[in-house]
Amino acid sequence: MKIVLIGAGSAQFGCGSMGDIFNSKILAGSEVCLMDINGEALDKVYRVGQDYLSGKKADFKLTATTDRKEAVKDADFIIISIEVGDRFALWDQDWNTPLQYGVKQIYGENGGPGGIFHALRIVSPILEICDDVVKYSPDAYVFCYSNPMTAITTTVLRKYPELKFIGLCHEIASLERYLPSILDTPFENLELRAAGLNHFSVLLEAKFKDTGKDAYPDILSKAPAFFEKEPGYTDIWNFTRKTGKIPETEGAVHRHVLDREESSYPWADRTLFKEIFEKYHLLPITVDSHLGEYIPWAQDAADHRGILDFYNFYRYALSEESRMEIDDSELHERVVPIMEGIVGNLGYEESAVNVMNDGLIDSLPGFVAVEVPAIVSAKGIEGIKIENYPKGFAALLRNYMGVYDLTAEAILRGSRDLVVQAVLANPGMTTITRVNEMVDLMISQQAKWLEYIK
Repeated sequence: MKIVLIGAGSAQFGCGSMGDIFNSKILAGSEVCLMDINGEALDKVYRVGQDYLSGKKADFKLTATTDRKEAVKDADFIIISIEVGDRFALWDQDWNTPLQYGVKQIYGENGGPGGIFHALRIVSPILEICDDVVKYSPDAYVFCYSNPMTAITTTVLRKYPELKFIGLCHEIASLERYLPSILDTPFENLELRAAGLNHFSVLLEAKFKDTGKDAYPDILSKAPAFFEKEPGYTDIWNFTRKTGKIPETEGAVHRHVLDREESSYPWADRTLFKEIFEKYHLLPITVDSHLGEYIPWAQDAADHRGILDFYNFYRYALSEESRMEIDDSELHERVVPIMEGIVGNLGYEESAVNVMNDGLIDSLPGFVAVEVPAIVSAKGIEGIKIENYPKGFAALLRNYMGVYDLTAEAILRGSRDLVVQAVLANPGMTTITRVNEMVDLMISQQAKWLEYIK
């Protein structure tokens, strides 16, 4: 088989993915092709991979190329993890330019005007990748890690409905980080299902495997006390600045013993989370910075200090040079088990994939991608239909579906008017007077990536 990593010049993505793949017995014998437009960065990651294979004598062939068409030709699996331009400089524009026009945003990465412009920049090159996949490897599975994931997945599958394109996000892993502590049981003893939109999803079912007992009542009763003792991002940021150490994952962050036994800032980045938990009786699988992008009353409820603390910490963490080494001590991403499930016809249930709705959540329209569990087998990745989705939370989800619909159409048609309409459809918008001016300014600021918008 041929497994292609697009964006492999990133040490974090390239080295992390190779470590996962090279540990797989089911995928042994495959060619792993590294692809990036940055030849210098690509060569560094390639040499690290070659050194690893020479030392381990693993049964894989490693190749590298800056030619995208050559990379995807005859591929079986393609994994995309790309960003365009200076991530944080553009993010600052996405966040601050609307603010100048009186448009408040919680985070500006995936939702709101910032999320729309993020999508306008990044979906276009991903569509170009998919153009080549359809031409050279139409039967390949394409997995995408990039954000805004719902906008990307919706647009790609609207253009190429037959393409095996799946969005994968790590947010579902938050359940493994804290549910064992909340419920005092190993994660392996829990049967869980969550669904919604990417970064806007909630836990729907929880059951103890050993007893068959419903675990949700215990979650509702025990979670508040747990989260009140969780360290805040201010603690993490101070810890990092004092020690110079950056926890490798958010999970590691929560397990760290920081400079005090208990956070003095409880429910950090979870005050909006807490409102949803208490009023909808559902456990979100992510935090305020993500949830708040889609909810009109989030400005009132979100933990703005925690969000800014995390943004600063995240920016600092990514500015540090990633280690140029392959860590094979643990699994970094879920894509390798998914590929194994397809190749080995394992028929297991994967916790979260992003695919077109197509009736999977029947209270939501079918023209936008949703995040649902799925069965993985030789037949592919089959989303599991969610029955009786909670009406209250479904109403919040529907509030944002029109934005994704219009964003996808704006990208596919290259329409500036549809960009304006997508911005105005956002449930957090409270002004219209100077929206045209704001959109035109943001297009001019990011003209390098938005020449197709007319």
